[in-house]
Amino acid sequence: MEGIGLEGDGSNGEALGKCLSGLVDDGSTESHRYFLSRRTVLEMLRDRGYAVPNTEIDLSLHEFRAIHGQSPDFDRLKLSVTHKTDSSKRMLVVFYGPGVVKVSGIRLIAGLITSKETLTGLILIVQNHITNQALKALDLFSFKVEIFQITDLLVNITKHVLKPQHRVLTEHEKQRLLQKYSIEEKQEYDLKGSFKYMENTWKFFTILVSYMYLTFTS
Repeated sequence: MEGIGLEGDGSNGEALGKCLSGLVDDGSTESHRYFLSRRTVLEMLRDRGYAVPNTEIDLSLHEFRAIHGQSPDFDRLKLSVTHKTDSSKRMLVVFYGPGVVKVSGIRLIAGLITSKETLTGLILIVQNHITNQALKALDLFSFKVEIFQITDLLVNITKHVLKPQHRVLTEHEKQRLLQKYSIEEKQEYDLKGSFKYMENTWKFFTILVSYMYLTFTS
């Protein structure tokens, strides 16, 4: 209604209070998405044992934009890290544009990768779907390729208080688990279906929280 507004909400020409103005983001949503997804993937690599400087993870949104601008260049966002205890393990992270990922795009990525013989893994962050032909082209790489949608990386779900810490079991721990619950190894595939459902549930939660966060801060 006309003439009705919260004190200091800006509806009467007043400046926003300090608390609210701190939540307003005047920059581009595009740069914000790249900043959040980049930070999450760096945290993920650190958790996997890769050498990631704290200065990179602690980079603020303002500092990120000062380096990469409001419309970051995909090639400049590319990063490479080496494992702390095994220098032979090197991971490359590549951001892809908003378009559909086609075979031509995969060939372009392959051409940009230097020292392929020392690379053991590639993380490809996309914003659209990947064609079947492009997926087949990825199979030709000699190293493991992981694909993430950028929306799945806007929030680091492992930091949620209800998300337990996950790690790969040793062979001994695996056998103890199978024996404890009287599970045969072939039943693992049935369990994976249940885990996939749980994973999709968490993914939906992540996207929902990310959407609310970006909507509120934009």
